Parts: sequence; C-alpha cells; structure tokens
Amino acid sequence: MQKRTIGTSDLSVAPLVFGGNVFGWTADERTSFSILDAFVDHGLNFVDTADVYSAWVDGHSGGESETIIGKWFKESGKRDKIVLATKVGMLSTRAGLSAANIAAAVDDSLRRLKTDYIDVYFSHFDDDKTPLDETLNAYQKLIKAGKVRVIGASNYSGERLAEALKVSKETGLPAYQILQPEYNLYDREAYETGLEPVVEANKVSVVTYYSLASGFLSGKYRSKADVQGKARGSKVENYLDARGLKILDALDEVAKRNDTTPATIALAWIIARPSVTAPIASATSVKQLESLALATRLSLSADDLKTLDDASAWQK
Repeated sequence: MQKRTIGTSDLSVAPLVFGGNVFGWTADERTSFSILDAFVDHGLNFVDTADVYSAWVDGHSGGESETIIGKWFKESGKRDKIVLATKVGMLSTRAGLSAANIAAAVDDSLRRLKTDYIDVYFSHFDDDKTPLDETLNAYQKLIKAGKVRVIGASNYSGERLAEALKVSKETGLPAYQILQPEYNLYDREAYETGLEPVVEANKVSVVTYYSLASGFLSGKYRSKADVQGKARGSKVENYLDARGLKILDALDEVAKRNDTTPATIALAWIIARPSVTAPIASATSVKQLESLALATRLSLSADDLKTLDDASAWQK
C-alpha cells in the first residue's frame, strides 16, 4: 500500500480515511474501539471526525465521536499510529470561523480527544461573515502553539478555496493543504467542474466524503422498499433513478470481474482518481471494515475504469 502526502506537508497517509461520524451514533463505544483496532491492523492510519459529531442524535450535544476516539487513544496507546483530523465551525455552541471561536473550539476538541495536537484541522463550512485572513491568522497561532499541524477546508466552493489560497500567498499565513468535498461515482459534477481545477493547480490534497453515497454504492439499496426505516434512507432514495441503477449495474459487473464487492469497487474508483488522496468511508462493524480496506489493495484495470466512468457520466 503506497502512502500519499497531504499537500506540501510531511504527513503521509494510507489511501483510505475512516469516517468517525458513526462513533457514538451507529457504533457504540466498544464496537468503535474494535473497528479502530482493526483499522490500524490493516495498515491504515487516517481518521476523520468533527466537533459536531453526533449532535443530530436525540440526547447528544456534539463531541461524542471525539470523546470515543480520545478514550480509545488512552486505552490503546495508539495515538502515534493515527493521522487525526477534526473540524470546527458547525457545532451550534461553537459556530463559525472567527478567531475567538476557533481558539475555544480547538481546546474543547483536544480535551475530548485526549491529545496535545490535531494533525489536520478543517474549517467545516465556509464562513463568509468572517474575513479569510482572520480565520487563517487564528490557525497560524494554533500551528505555532503546536496544537495543529496542517489546516484543511471542507464544503468550500472552488472560488472561495482559490480566494483563501490567494490570501495565504499574499499574507504568508498558513494555506489550506487539503480539501474535503462530496464526491462519489454518482455525485461527480460539482467536484470535477468547480473544485478539481483549483486543487490540481495548487497541489491541494483531497479526501472525499459521502464516498459511498450514504451507502447507496454498496449495492444494498435497489428499491424504495430497501431504504424504508434506514438511518440514511431519505438521502439514499434520491439515488434510485435510472442513472443510479445504471451505476449499480456497472459496479456489479466490475465487482464480479474482480471477485469483490460493489463497495470495494466504488472506493477503488475514487482512489484511482489522480486528484484524490483518499476517500472517507465508515463502517459499523469489523466485517464491514474488511471490504473497505480491500479497496486500498485493488488496482482497477483500464476497462474497469471505463465501465464505471461511462455508467456514471454526468455530461448531457
């Protein structure tokens, strides 16, 4: 498995990121610990979370995922095995990217995570009410203090990412080294048209969220009846159109050729994208993790990639 570098930093990561939104939501503490142990055993090392995970669950207030990861660090002693990413800006009690909010939020996250530093700190959403230089200056202070190593941007448009990178270049403030956009076989157009040109021109790394389209690309959901009562059912239902089913057929075909699962193929397709560093994917069991990890060891053929590209083409 070939490691990939984050931006111009010295951080090297395996080509699959574990999405920690499930910790404390659909995976309890002990299950989460087992998944994280198995993740490391597979030679994987990049874990992504956020201060807002999982505030959407009744009775939760945010920070649940970070808390579980922190307990695992303490119990396992494996902090040095992990490149850790978390985010700031979406938690209702720590909303936005003002300097004061970032300073408070990072200390909250560090306390929950039981660590002295965060490897990658993401702006979770663009905050157009706060000047870009204020946000970047706040990050500079965190980097100088040793609390953060690298900064990233999530849910930014290509225009705003380019603007932020320009501010960094002009002022000497830290630059975003990594982008976290939505991207998968179904949701391609926004990234490929608005974001990919910017990241390629500026050597920005990319880790993609919704890499399996909320589970749709696993092939588990083929009809509206399949999504009834599921945690992400309403979102998955949006993919059940002619194009979505065509993509599933292509995944089935390529999975059969490679004697593996549609989920593995969907992730391997993202890994093969030259501009992408790694897809983010989640699992709620060690067994599910196995199929995700297989994607890092699978090299799709030119014919495989053409089959998937043709089926998922968004151009009219």
